[in-house]
Amino acid sequence: MELKHIDLANLSVSTANMRGVKKVPDLTNILPSVRARGVLVPLIVRQNGSPDTYEIVAGKRRYHAALAVAEEGGGGDALPCAIMDAGDDAAALEASLIENIARLDPDEVTRWETFTRLIREGRSPEDIALTFGLTEVQVKRTLALGNLLPRIRNLYRHEQIDAVTVRHLTLASKAQQRDWLALVDDPEQRAPVGQQLKSWLFGGTSILCDAALFDLSDYKGEIVSDLFGDERYFASVEAFWTAQEAAIAARVEAYREAGWSEVVVLERGDYFHSWEHERRSKKQGGKVFISIGHRGDVTFHEGYVTTKEARKLERGEAVEKPTRPEVTATLQDYIDLHRHAAVRAKLVDAPGIALRVTVAHMIAGSPLWNVRVEPQRAASDAVTESVEVSASEAAFDAKRRAVIALLGFDPEAPTVTGGNEASTTALFAKLLPVDDMQLLSILAIVMAETLDARSDMVDLLGQHLAVDMAPVWEADDPLLDAVRDREVLGAMVEEVAGKSVAEANAKESGKVLRTILKDCVTGSNGRAKVESWVPRWLRFPASAYTPRGGVGSVRRSAAVAALIASEVKADDRVETVEAASPEADEPQTAQLPEAA
Repeated sequence: MELKHIDLANLSVSTANMRGVKKVPDLTNILPSVRARGVLVPLIVRQNGSPDTYEIVAGKRRYHAALAVAEEGGGGDALPCAIMDAGDDAAALEASLIENIARLDPDEVTRWETFTRLIREGRSPEDIALTFGLTEVQVKRTLALGNLLPRIRNLYRHEQIDAVTVRHLTLASKAQQRDWLALVDDPEQRAPVGQQLKSWLFGGTSILCDAALFDLSDYKGEIVSDLFGDERYFASVEAFWTAQEAAIAARVEAYREAGWSEVVVLERGDYFHSWEHERRSKKQGGKVFISIGHRGDVTFHEGYVTTKEARKLERGEAVEKPTRPEVTATLQDYIDLHRHAAVRAKLVDAPGIALRVTVAHMIAGSPLWNVRVEPQRAASDAVTESVEVSASEAAFDAKRRAVIALLGFDPEAPTVTGGNEASTTALFAKLLPVDDMQLLSILAIVMAETLDARSDMVDLLGQHLAVDMAPVWEADDPLLDAVRDREVLGAMVEEVAGKSVAEANAKESGKVLRTILKDCVTGSNGRAKVESWVPRWLRFPASAYTPRGGVGSVRRSAAVAALIASEVKADDRVETVEAASPEADEPQTAQLPEAA
């Protein structure tokens, strides 16, 4: 590059600058330095038509700071510039992005815009990765934002959705993305995010009739409708896929007979990335790519070749034509189903292997499984945060981190279930050498992650495991501020301050009672701090403060009371048998195993 000083009047911002040409950047932290010492670091520029005019590829903020100083009367000194070769837009984009990343990471959507322009200029993901010190996977993840609808990209740019949600949305079809946005816009619905979104996209067992490629009048299986008849579903997912795959095979044959050079059917769940392909007509060797979603949707992408093939065609090189497979779709079904029958007949005789397959499916998912992580979310952010910072959650997450490390997952993965991109088969292979105790530890974490927070099972487990809330919970503002009932507040005051205090303040407002309650649990305003107090609703079993009811935990504890009672009777019978069998070396019980 040639270095020279160029007058301000001969400079303008290039369209290749990744931060654009219209918006004036924030100069707060650079302007004082430019006022005092001028521009010291050269701008990167290239000629712009006339030999005397140049456009700025990198250095937009320094340029605007110099303009501001000139307008203040500080003079319009020429700026130091490094002059690039003209006409290389890709190199200009790289220079702009490299400088901006070194100063401040741009948001990922801006990076996607620039990477996409580099792809159009002929750079490959590998080239981009080498230039910016990234892995090719990181570049491809950024480029995958091109699969998103523009509105979703804008939500991500403005940090209204998180990175995990965006990663899953890049795998969604356009129809699924529109469905998701409809949930976002519906005030009565809650759009799935994070790992919930993954289950929503890939784990559901219901398939809409709209997804069918075949004539529904010829379909022999059962179809069910919602209460309003607006949407119809296939009652059997297996029967749907049998008919759908036959219809796809027929479409493949039709494309081949129409003269397309190749028809590529992607694996179910694999997505067609437009940024990895270029348009080509049938005569130019274009192919048809067929993508199939887990929810039954099928998309036909006509007239594309891969970017690698496009470069070959441009150089006049021949692209190898594929050979027709030796089996038809029907024969492939025959092969797959007979092999499947043989494997599962053998699997039932290998329970240890079956358990590892189960855990792999629970973690990585499967088109036939629907395992979702309990989101632990509440309508109130304060309640959600209270749970996140609790001692119980901290203890659980420490054990979860150990399992994530054992499995070799990304240390930043939020969960074990769905927290890694490994396939179910790859995960099963990783679980084969794991010993049984480690496997049970993994299973326990996955089960805990997927335990429904508002289910009877929480109450049954809490009582069976003799969970004591006092060591792991302490009263905080989200709970105390949420108690609004005066009768309940009075009963709580009696628990923590005594009957006399409760009676003396029986006619006081809820605000006064709540203050007394807070003083007692925090030891404030001269009141003795009450240790180990747990509201009745949080205990195992849970109970109410009034006969009015309406408390979910109390209702669920009552629902499992009979089961707990039968378990106690079983324990009593076991003890009786043990007492009557003194010659037995070890008692044989039928109890559930205690927690490790």
